[in-house]
Amino acid sequence: MPPKSKGAGDKNLKSKSPAEFFQDNKGIAGFENAGKSLYTTLREFIENSLDSAESIGVLPDVDIAVEEVTLSQYEDLIGLKAHVRKDSALYADIETDKEKQKRLKEEAKAAAKAAKGGKGDAGGGGRKGGAKSFFRITVKDNGKGMAHDDIPNMLGRVLSGTKYGVRQTRGKFGLGSKMALIWSKQTTGLPIKITSAQPKSKFTSRYVLDINMEKNEPNVHSAEKTPNDSAWHGAELSVIIEGNWTTYRNKVLSYLRQLAIVTPYAQFHFRYESAGGDARQNVDATFRRRTEVMPAPPTTTKHHPSAAKENQLLIKDLLSQTREKTLQAFLNKEFTCISKEYAGRLVAELGKGFEPGMSPKEVSDTQGTRIQQLLCDARFADPDGACLSPAGEYNLRLGIMKELAPDWIASYVGPALASQGHPLIVEACVSLGGKDVKSGFNVFRFANRIPLLFEAGSDVVTRCVQRLNWGSYKIDKNNDKIGVFVSIVSTKIPFKGTSKEYIGDDNTEIAEAVDRAIRGCATQLKGKIVRAQAAKERKARKKVLTRYIPDVANAIAIMISASAEAAEPPSKRCKWGPGAPSNGGKLWQVDPVFEGKLLEQVRNGDVQRSTIERKLSDFVERMDSEQALEHSMQNKEGLSETMHLVPTGPVHKFAPTVHHPTCAFRLLDTLCAGGFLPRGDLK
Repeated sequence: MPPKSKGAGDKNLKSKSPAEFFQDNKGIAGFENAGKSLYTTLREFIENSLDSAESIGVLPDVDIAVEEVTLSQYEDLIGLKAHVRKDSALYADIETDKEKQKRLKEEAKAAAKAAKGGKGDAGGGGRKGGAKSFFRITVKDNGKGMAHDDIPNMLGRVLSGTKYGVRQTRGKFGLGSKMALIWSKQTTGLPIKITSAQPKSKFTSRYVLDINMEKNEPNVHSAEKTPNDSAWHGAELSVIIEGNWTTYRNKVLSYLRQLAIVTPYAQFHFRYESAGGDARQNVDATFRRRTEVMPAPPTTTKHHPSAAKENQLLIKDLLSQTREKTLQAFLNKEFTCISKEYAGRLVAELGKGFEPGMSPKEVSDTQGTRIQQLLCDARFADPDGACLSPAGEYNLRLGIMKELAPDWIASYVGPALASQGHPLIVEACVSLGGKDVKSGFNVFRFANRIPLLFEAGSDVVTRCVQRLNWGSYKIDKNNDKIGVFVSIVSTKIPFKGTSKEYIGDDNTEIAEAVDRAIRGCATQLKGKIVRAQAAKERKARKKVLTRYIPDVANAIAIMISASAEAAEPPSKRCKWGPGAPSNGGKLWQVDPVFEGKLLEQVRNGDVQRSTIERKLSDFVERMDSEQALEHSMQNKEGLSETMHLVPTGPVHKFAPTVHHPTCAFRLLDTLCAGGFLPRGDLK
């Protein structure tokens, strides 16, 4: 650093450490007020626990405790002794004589109004000023834990962590638990307590630390290693912060419920203890594991070439950091979706001054800009999404059925696509009915398997739900209980702000993918609704017909009994009226053999009223089934099974099946004696 010249420079010029910056701007990280800070602290600790367990392939088991800390307990923790007030007028929670008179007057007025039958609040007029509430938050998991020497930097240094890189993670900014520690230091002055042990570790690490705000460095109060006799592995974080449980109680429980939907392979035990001794205010909830099927863990990947459109410095940074020896190898290895052959074609397209074998270190800034421009204009395939770890249709449907128990549910997983140079997958479920579901839209949003509870109106999912014409899918958006679940996973979720509250509607790729996923689910539900309506109509029609069977059977029985007793059969007695067209003198064509046989059975008692009722019932059942099949064929429903048209000649040997988006066919591998066989069979 060059020496400062005397008399030069602005004396007011200062710089802040990252810790100081986020202390002054904690709202951008979700620490806007006491209630939101309590919610965000829980969320960050829980998500770190899930990442820790999933990284070693262990089914997550997370214990969460929120314990209210009284003012006297808090003062004992910070070393304050009970203070006897000398001048009560100095304190904000003391009511002055003037305020007391005003309160008594308002109470008397309210009581008089209530006595006359009016609406009033005779119990109002509490003292002004509210005492702060403090809570101890403890989260314990069974994950991989932290190395003893890494704990201070992982929890005591802002913008440091293990989640950087092109990889799907629940966190990204290196804030999370550090912001909780900053909030704790700012509101209570108390440090965080960490207990951690790695798998097969013989000792347990125990730390008590906070952050040096000016230097953005960990300030370790104590550190020790104790024997790990129980062979436990994982981490336990405990911190005391100012919070507001009453206002954010429902948000916390809703977050845990939605987390149980998107991670049904995890188990959460949540406990809240009130300091008042009133057990009715306590909460003890367990969200049990419903499956042992975990999504495949995400892997680190390379940038998609389209990332060059969003970051003009990307090429220069990669050129300076790459270990590849040639430009062609650089394009092939540092990016996805660029084969070695395609990399050679790109180098040839760059023109004069570029050679496949030139070193990336030799590429000038101007040449780097030319590479960036080419990657912006060239065509590349979408990423395959293998590096991502979506929840999966199985887990998502299982979680929804477990928590909501809907009547119907449909799911859809879209193909992987590139959004701002990062691979992205959208998966969705739409449900109808269920418990604790209000009429209308119930939108549940997830990003990298994190529930998003705030700023729902600005989120891309809510906007897509509102734009969709649900009536065309036979869904009543006002009266039906509609649950819309959309999970977006990517190596970089384009959140609006570091607090990770919502995804904007301005990203065209994501908006189209979300819209396509919701439409896919709605289309499936439409088929189910149409089939259910047709079944309902058939049931109603069958009920009506069945109601008339006894009367019709009775009328027919009387008619054929009278015919059997007559001297002539009905076919000889029924004639056309005068002037009617001639048809051999008969009203209809009659089979005399059938007529004679039927009348004989009536005379012998083989055909009675019960026989006719049974025949009519069989006819109604048969016609109902035939109409249902005809309806399914007309609507192309019920025939989605795989079918083959197979030649009826001798046994043939087929080549492997060739698949296409619209059909699949198999070519014959042999000839028959009569000549060429048909070319293949269609699926």
